[in-house]
Amino acid sequence: MAALGAAHRLDALTIDHLRAAVADPAPEVRYRAVELAARSRHGVAVAEQLIAALDDPELSEVAAFALGELDLAGTVKSSAVVALGRQAGHHDDPLCRESAVAALGALGDGLAHVLAATTDVATVRRRAVLALAPFDGPEVDQALQRALDDRDWQVRQAAEDLLS
Repeated sequence: MAALGAAHRLDALTIDHLRAAVADPAPEVRYRAVELAARSRHGVAVAEQLIAALDDPELSEVAAFALGELDLAGTVKSSAVVALGRQAGHHDDPLCRESAVAALGALGDGLAHVLAATTDVATVRRRAVLALAPFDGPEVDQALQRALDDRDWQVRQAAEDLLS
């Protein structure tokens, strides 16, 4: 793990290093590799592995974060949006759902999943309202108007901030 961080700091972390580390048997190494993929110039090259990591219980939250940090395009972006949408709507852990919703907002895609998340638990609702920022349209306006009456003050505040 330390070697990965050092290689990244020295700009010596290669695509092969990153790919091997994301597939490492040790969960700590995989976790660190996924974290670094979010900041590495090679992150997009391992995006398919990050999408697969969404199914790893030890990596699903950080993998969603990493995908949201990358400049994805084309079929890789489409695959990421589908996988993140699945996680946003069906993962057992609210933190993983929240991370997926944030990633969808960062990618500016998957509006239907973000809108659905506005009815989840408070932490996910907060993130979903914030994730609506890059989107527009009547369904976005309706979701933000509903959020103004949410029982959670942070959800209300986020909606208010986006509407002003």
